[in-house]
Amino acid sequence: MPKMVDRDQRRQELAHAVWRVIRRDGVEHASVRAVAREAGLSPGSLRHYFGSQSDLLVFAMRMVMERVESRVAALPRPEDPLPAAKLVLAELLPLDDERRAENEVWVAFTARALVDSELRVLRDEAYDRLREASDRWVMRLLPEAGPDLRWVETERLFALIDGLAIHAATRPEMVTPERLTAVLEAHLDRVGLEAAGLTPPHSPRGS
Repeated sequence: MPKMVDRDQRRQELAHAVWRVIRRDGVEHASVRAVAREAGLSPGSLRHYFGSQSDLLVFAMRMVMERVESRVAALPRPEDPLPAAKLVLAELLPLDDERRAENEVWVAFTARALVDSELRVLRDEAYDRLREASDRWVMRLLPEAGPDLRWVETERLFALIDGLAIHAATRPEMVTPERLTAVLEAHLDRVGLEAAGLTPPHSPRGS
């Protein structure tokens, strides 16, 4: 009797194979043939699960998004917004091997998205979600902020998280987990001081 293969499990295994190829050789080498070889399958067998290289890359990119969202959803949430923000937003940074792998793959995908319209849609979806999350945390940390200050603080937080992730992928020997955590917490502590009225808030230029 032929061995039954769980389709969803095999698709996830192939996505992990995509990640390994990308981390080792770059996204430009993540062809159907290369990924099939990495997964120990023939290209014909891989096409039973993904009809094209684009389908495979889109699935692998979305799996990064889903894994991050799943971990964030499972986190306990302190009632105090400042420690809650530190806990949740740290989950978006590459602070361990698992998140480091996801981050490196994500940065490669975002570069590929410049020339791949399907990946671009996913990239934009992910960035919209990150900006929305940044806005929600700013509203919790600075509930009295007016629209101009809220907009500025949202963009600062969004840029900080995205920038730290990119720096960690490009210069991992310099941008250590300790430094990532220190920068994120220092920024959030300053926002907390602004909320308490202990430091002047940032204002939009020209306002």
